[in-house]
Amino acid sequence: MTSPAFDVGPPARAVGVYVALTIGTLIALIVLTSSAPGLATDEAWGHAVVVAAFAVLLPLRLRAARRSRRALQAVAVIAGVLVAVNVVEAALPGVFPAWMRLEMVATAVVMVLVAFLTVRAGRR
Repeated sequence: MTSPAFDVGPPARAVGVYVALTIGTLIALIVLTSSAPGLATDEAWGHAVVVAAFAVLLPLRLRAARRSRRALQAVAVIAGVLVAVNVVEAALPGVFPAWMRLEMVATAVVMVLVAFLTVRAGRR
């Protein structure tokens, strides 16, 4: 018995946007660390490290999701958790610099798209 094949192309493109956003965030933090240290806080670095870990994990889960419904569900769950965490962190007053809060909102929007596309791929 073979496992069903899932079309993970659309969610993979959205995850690619997330990975690009994460790389951009890390580059911004590296530049800001030397040019404007007040905008590259320890909290911002902590957030970026966690985001970077998920930027590695999500493509790996998507690769497995081509043949595994559980892996596809894991991508949707991870995306949902990232939406919640980023929205909550962006709403915390005074914890993160304004540019990082905008990045968090952008990440949440991309993760809503990932979750939607992943659920849709599982229903086809």
